[in-house]
Amino acid sequence: MNRIQSVCVYSAAGSQIADAYFRDAQELGKLLAQNSLRLINGGGDVGLMRACSDACLAAGGQVTGIIPRFMVERGWQHPALTELIVTEDMHTRKQTMARLSDGVIALPGGCGTMEELLEIITWKQLGLYLNPIVVLNTDGYYDPLLEMLSRAIEGGFMHPAHLHLWQTASTPSEAVDLLFSTPIWNKETGKFTSI
Repeated sequence: MNRIQSVCVYSAAGSQIADAYFRDAQELGKLLAQNSLRLINGGGDVGLMRACSDACLAAGGQVTGIIPRFMVERGWQHPALTELIVTEDMHTRKQTMARLSDGVIALPGGCGTMEELLEIITWKQLGLYLNPIVVLNTDGYYDPLLEMLSRAIEGGFMHPAHLHLWQTASTPSEAVDLLFSTPIWNKETGKFTSI
């Protein structure tokens, strides 16, 4: 079983989102607190990011937000997190989120969330991030992306071993369980980066 103490959660900052996504974000935040897992996220004050943070805090958990300075200057930060780390830019924000986390869960989201997810999968493929990555596929939201990744493997753009870079969960509870049960990535698999 993996030793997990902090979990980076990628998630949407938009607010015009179906209730099912908010429910899963809130349930995930609550579960992280109940499992004594620190939530690491982008430190935003809206959308699924806020919902997950608030639920974690309400359940007695701790939340560290990582946010770039320009977002703070626009007032986009959550006002009541356990800790808020302000970075100089987006790249440093993402590096810090990864460095502080023992695993990643991606909630549904837009371009920013998908970019973060694909980047951390790429880092794992290169052996730069070895921890579990879980895609929380609420209501099949990520089905098209997962199909595209499978197509990349079928087309020879990725090695079949890369199918294990991430795990897919349909519920928040399953996502948390996968953090603990997914084996730490073997760096040697990085030799398959080029096929």
